[in-house]
Amino acid sequence: MMAQYLALKAEAEGCLLFYRMGDFFELFFDDAKAAAACLDIALTARGEHEGEPIPMCGVPIHAAESYLARLIKGGFRVAIAEQTESPAEAKKRGYKAVVNRAIVRVVTAGTLTEEALLDSRAANWLVAVALVGERYGLAAADVSTGRFELGSVPPQALDAELARLNAAEVIAPGPLPGVDVQERKAGFDSLAAESRLKEKFEVATLDGFGAFDRAALAAAGGLLAYLDEVARDSLPFLRPPVARASGDHMMIDAATRESLELTQAAGGGRAGSLLAAVDRTVTGAGARLLAADIGAPLLERGAIEARLDLVALFEGDAAARDMLRRQLKALPDIGRALGRLVAGRGGPRDLAQLRDGLIEARRLHARLGALPDPPALLARLLPSLTGHGALTELLDRALVPSPPIDASQGGYIAEGYDAALDALRTTGGEGRRAIAALEARYRQQTGVATLKIRHNGVLGYHIEVPAKNADRLLAADSGFTHRQTMAGAVRFNAPDLHEQAMRVTQAGNHALAAEAAHLEALTRAALDRAEPIAAAADALARLDVAAGLAERAAEGGWTRPTFAGHACFEVEGGRHPVVEDALRPTGTRFVANDCALSEDERLWLVTGPNMGGKSTFLRQNALIAVLAQAGGFVPAARAKLGLVDRLFSRVGASDNLARGRSTFMVEMVETAAILAQATERSFVILDEVGRGTSTYDGLAIAWAVVEAIHDRNRCRCLFATHYHELTRLAERLDALSLHHVRAREWKGELVLLHEVAKGPADRSYGLAVAKLAGLPTPVLNRARAVLAKLEEGRAATGGIAAGLDDLPLFAAAAQAEEEAPDPLRSALAETDADALSPREALDLVYRLKRMAADGG
Repeated sequence: MMAQYLALKAEAEGCLLFYRMGDFFELFFDDAKAAAACLDIALTARGEHEGEPIPMCGVPIHAAESYLARLIKGGFRVAIAEQTESPAEAKKRGYKAVVNRAIVRVVTAGTLTEEALLDSRAANWLVAVALVGERYGLAAADVSTGRFELGSVPPQALDAELARLNAAEVIAPGPLPGVDVQERKAGFDSLAAESRLKEKFEVATLDGFGAFDRAALAAAGGLLAYLDEVARDSLPFLRPPVARASGDHMMIDAATRESLELTQAAGGGRAGSLLAAVDRTVTGAGARLLAADIGAPLLERGAIEARLDLVALFEGDAAARDMLRRQLKALPDIGRALGRLVAGRGGPRDLAQLRDGLIEARRLHARLGALPDPPALLARLLPSLTGHGALTELLDRALVPSPPIDASQGGYIAEGYDAALDALRTTGGEGRRAIAALEARYRQQTGVATLKIRHNGVLGYHIEVPAKNADRLLAADSGFTHRQTMAGAVRFNAPDLHEQAMRVTQAGNHALAAEAAHLEALTRAALDRAEPIAAAADALARLDVAAGLAERAAEGGWTRPTFAGHACFEVEGGRHPVVEDALRPTGTRFVANDCALSEDERLWLVTGPNMGGKSTFLRQNALIAVLAQAGGFVPAARAKLGLVDRLFSRVGASDNLARGRSTFMVEMVETAAILAQATERSFVILDEVGRGTSTYDGLAIAWAVVEAIHDRNRCRCLFATHYHELTRLAERLDALSLHHVRAREWKGELVLLHEVAKGPADRSYGLAVAKLAGLPTPVLNRARAVLAKLEEGRAATGGIAAGLDDLPLFAAAAQAEEEAPDPLRSALAETDADALSPREALDLVYRLKRMAADGG
């Protein structure tokens, strides 16, 4: 047995091996140690290997899913080695033959389909990445629903795409910077992948699915090869690939997603994120689609307006919205039920979910189809909700109302569907009644009132009596045959019991076989309509998202945004949805603020005290842009936006010790990315740039960044700062506008008004904020004295910004830096070192020395 285990373990390199032994999955050696620590279960030992005890632990088969879930969350991959023959079949090969086993599946974070292992409200992406030429190809699949996307991006956009997908697992032929990757070499061949995709989807060309470049196809090949590896050549559910171009949606990098807490809060989890504040969906599929929408806001105005039209329909019709949400709430997750059936891990319960979900979809089609003047998106969705009548009628006739999850015990085919099956069940029922009559007769015959007829998997049906009464049945003329003696009971058989048991067992076995055949046929019938069923699941999810966004808009008094063809950002009465939700239980009113960015005022410099609301103001406008382009109403009285192609947020920072970066380094890396990638259509929010270093360095960096964004990037930008010296830039930069968050001191106390007003702040209020924070009075007094001295010095010298007014403009300074080329460097650049002879190399050294001595 151990030889077989070691061979399977070698095959499952990099995985824990679940080795099937009877009713348990056993783990040995280092696998056992790792699993015992992760699962907090007992680590034992059995036998010896090379003179050492073999560590082992095990988990029961019936609870394996819960243990698998914990191992996957712990970062492990698990190979499942199942018995491929019964012990009886193994004995036919020899008395000591080991039962054959084989790895039937590798369970990884990105290939889960089981309900117990997945978050019903989150997608579960497996992503393959391949670099071909100057582009990274990405192939993304959620095998639990069949969603399959292909696309490619330039290197600078890879981070944003991976952040959008938030993959459970990433595979690539080599390492990727900053990404935890499963390295796999096999399959990343674009030509072979193209052929494989054509074969799988039975098409002569992929043009009908979209335009895929070689990078995207190479990634698809790697993904398919990995799925073959983990599913053991049985591909899970994959729908035809959808072409995904980076230009289809707003690009949002990982740092910005984290800063804005779009789908996950800073502390982890959904609570406190924009997604949690917006999500009013009532189905798991709707929640997954809403997260995808927020993660990838659209760039095509027509598609955004189509979503908004559907939201507006339900926002304006409360009765239709309530009806839809009530019916959707009762729906099963037919997308994931279909995924389990395609992967071969489904059962009768999944078929029943398809039946119930598609029947409800048909009813929704009738009700929604009766609405007057349906918007275009609703008209496109409605046909997907119907056309499944033949399948639902078949499943309705064939299945009981609530089938069991486990098909092995039968009982899921409805009475009346198969007359032969009904006859077998009748025979089995009559046999069980006859056995019950035998029990009463045996009690009377033996005089043992506690005699029982029991059943187990080893002895089958048998008679059991307490040990003290066993003598009456052990007598030679009793008619009973001894089978087993235990501590407190003795077990027997009898000819008439054996005869009835054979009838029951044979009828039961034949009934189970008949039900299994029906299950296989019903599953085939469902899989023949896999794509239409998946389309119905998509349509139901989109309806749920629209109704949920309408519900949220009605709750919060949100408004429909409008869009302009130029780069504007006009928001009246804007609010931060997450902060407003947090304040509501306390009864505190959120202070709404306006924002009006235009060609003439595209950069706002916002000053004011800490805790005054600068960061909240910056973030709320970024979130309004996300919500608007995701197709939702926004928390504002009015919103008119020019489409945002890229969103950047550098608000708050923390050390990234794992990558050797300090807070200031993280800040500079993020700022550099903004300056390199922001376009005139981008929206940027920057908070306290330069605060992580010395005052002079920080001010200098902040000054230069403001000038660069104004003159070079020319994007819409909100820039919050405590460097009041930056307000001087308003005299030099024509599209820069000064604003501040209002605060007042009243009777020695600071009152923060959280209102954004025109003009610079009159002072910093730093000491007042320190007093609010509880700094000791002696410290505050000393700080006031120091501040007075510093202000005296500033009055005398002009302060740290003295002389900045004499600087040339940013563009002129940048041009001046383009100095004449260095002759020494030019000579070196023109030299082909590999072509020099020793003599020529020596001559070159002398020539360079003369040039250096002459100053070039």
